[in-house]
Amino acid sequence: MERVAGLPALLRHGRLSLLTGLALSGLAVTSSGAATFTGTATNRTSSHVASCSTLADSIPGTTGHAELLTVIAPSARSQTAVVQMYRRTGVCFQSVAGPYAAFVGINGVSAHHREGDLTTPIGLFGIETTMYGVAPNPDVTYRYHRFTCGDWWDEDRRSALYNHFVHVPCATMPNFAGNSEALWTKVPAYDYFAVVNYNTSPVVPGRGSAIFLHVSKNSPTTGCVSIAKVHLLKVLRLLRTSDHPVIYINTRVSLQG
Repeated sequence: MERVAGLPALLRHGRLSLLTGLALSGLAVTSSGAATFTGTATNRTSSHVASCSTLADSIPGTTGHAELLTVIAPSARSQTAVVQMYRRTGVCFQSVAGPYAAFVGINGVSAHHREGDLTTPIGLFGIETTMYGVAPNPDVTYRYHRFTCGDWWDEDRRSALYNHFVHVPCATMPNFAGNSEALWTKVPAYDYFAVVNYNTSPVVPGRGSAIFLHVSKNSPTTGCVSIAKVHLLKVLRLLRTSDHPVIYINTRVSLQG
């Protein structure tokens, strides 16, 4: 869900908002967009990578899933978050990628996301077994579909194919409306993305659609999670369908409460 990037002022100050949000989380951002911990109370050296993650291991519903992505925003109104990827090793999750600076919805994150409310949904969700992109397959293990003219995501709550990928003949307008997206035209945001299985089983009209993990444009999204392309590619290449990956979106405030 990339179609609206926000007002020009929001675009101009997107980077500032990101840095501010990460500072509130005890994180700093490198020039590449990677997030690094700045707190001194806990050792954040490379040895942390090989240790169990208390956060990841505490998330309910992850039994049977060997890969986990976490998206943690400072608060419900934050436009920024931190993304980290974990893999289950033995009895616990260990970090394999991140932490990475991320953007979420213009209106933050919400446990009651609805179509067009500009929030990113809170919860634990699966990852669709097909990845997509305008660019060629970046060597992912998932099935990959490269967009062509006529590839759309149906975001019309009245449509029978709401919240589905749909192909129509090139230069033909689809018979669904809403804020449906011509996916092949959305660059660089949709150079590559993974689909978050939000509102997919069953699909409830109006509950929200087109929630993706995609390339960052350095500004808040209309509901997706976005990270720098180099970091996204690392994550996409690490994901394995056989590991049944899930993505967990929440706030630091909720976790601390």
